[in-house]
Amino acid sequence: MLKEKENLFQLIVEAMPNAIILANSNGSISFINKHAEKLFGYTRDELTGRNISVLLPQRFRENHPIMVKHFMSKPEARPMGAGRDLFAVKKDGTVFPIEIGLSPINLDEEKFALASIIDITIRKTLEERETLHIKAIEAQNKELEQFAYIASHDLREPLQSISSFIQLIASDYSDNIDEIGQESIKYIMEAITRMKNLVQGLLDYSRLGKKAELTELDCNKIVEDVLTDLSFAIIESKAEFDIGILPVLYGFDVELRLLFQNLIGNAIKFRKKNTIPQITISAEKTKHEWTFKISDNGIGIHPDYFHKIFTIFQRLHRREEYEGTGIGLAHCRKIVDLHHGDIWVESEPDKGSTFYFTIPIRKEKV
Repeated sequence: MLKEKENLFQLIVEAMPNAIILANSNGSISFINKHAEKLFGYTRDELTGRNISVLLPQRFRENHPIMVKHFMSKPEARPMGAGRDLFAVKKDGTVFPIEIGLSPINLDEEKFALASIIDITIRKTLEERETLHIKAIEAQNKELEQFAYIASHDLREPLQSISSFIQLIASDYSDNIDEIGQESIKYIMEAITRMKNLVQGLLDYSRLGKKAELTELDCNKIVEDVLTDLSFAIIESKAEFDIGILPVLYGFDVELRLLFQNLIGNAIKFRKKNTIPQITISAEKTKHEWTFKISDNGIGIHPDYFHKIFTIFQRLHRREEYEGTGIGLAHCRKIVDLHHGDIWVESEPDKGSTFYFTIPIRKEKV
């Protein structure tokens, strides 16, 4: 009967997908499965009877007997080395990162430790790449902040100086400037205004989320305030709205207001000639998030440009047709990313556009 149990135990261990090593209370290896042979490069006969420390890098071997003794004194199933990086060594000397799960086993009234070992080299490599990627993004963000600082100070001053001089010339020498000169001054002032707007837009983009704090927000009140701010454009365009019941959620106040303002403002701006804008705003709750939907009957967007519109400074129309800096939808993308959501558009030329964005559901402020 005992032999049958041992055979059953070996069959079970062999069928397990991880490398399995069985060691006694002294750390001597009693059994390994085929996955352990493949992982460490030893045959079963080569490891049986040897101390398990042979599978550890030299720097860990001195303290290993203490760890074995500690486990055997209070044997219970546990992950080994929580919060620490663990490593093992192959027969050829290759050191690699591992994860270990330990379980106590009693066989013939003797205590054993069953170690389940996983090679996490691929996971560690991906984590390191992710860490490097995050550091690279942080460095880029820092560069953007520095550039924004330069833009907000070093660029604004010469622009203001140019603007002042042009205004001075236009005022003091207007009688001596012909029609072509007057038209040139007008173009210069318009160019200076666009440049100022671009500089301010870039500065605003870099500041998004810097001092943001999650608060409980009523999206109905946010949209109401946004419509008040856009009242001139609404009256001018005679825009009509169909607004559903919107949720109360946790989000970033200033940023979420800017998100609605940009999307609603675009729905009004990019309207078809001789057509009253019809704008619908709604939200739908799923298991983990709110999905917002802002639809219009405007000029629409060709699918070829879907990937471009959320990129900073991307414009699809001439300034003579529609004013703007090409930063608005980039702001929207950054705001949604700040909330860990997503944003996308469905549209066809001359058939209007529907912008969707999601905000994860949070039960409380984090």
